[in-house]
Amino acid sequence: QVQLVESGGGLVQAGGSLRLACAASGSIFRLNGMGWYRQALGKQRELVAGIRSGGITNYADSVKGRFTISRDNAKNTVYLQMNSLKPEDTAVYYCNVEVQRISGNLVNYWGQGTQVTVSS
Repeated sequence: QVQLVESGGGLVQAGGSLRLACAASGSIFRLNGMGWYRQALGKQRELVAGIRSGGITNYADSVKGRFTISRDNAKNTVYLQMNSLKPEDTAVYYCNVEVQRISGNLVNYWGQGTQVTVSS
């Protein structure tokens, strides 16, 4: 089994910054893709940013230039640096990781979610 522990959410004023972290532990042979999703009240969950094992990243258009995703493979941790936050960034943020088992099977795991609230 794999556990994901998220941290770093909170309340911030518009224009401020937050840094989210998601640490994976447990039965991990290899971590492939890692990413952050968010779900605002009444809306569908959407991809915010993703990072492959080789470091290639992708971002939602709405966060390009403001958010940066990174990973520390030694710590099995993915980060999301969020700058110039806007009220529309308010949502529950979830990390997602693709774990390769030693058997070769690929399994997706979700974090518990962390609330980010941006006040105007």
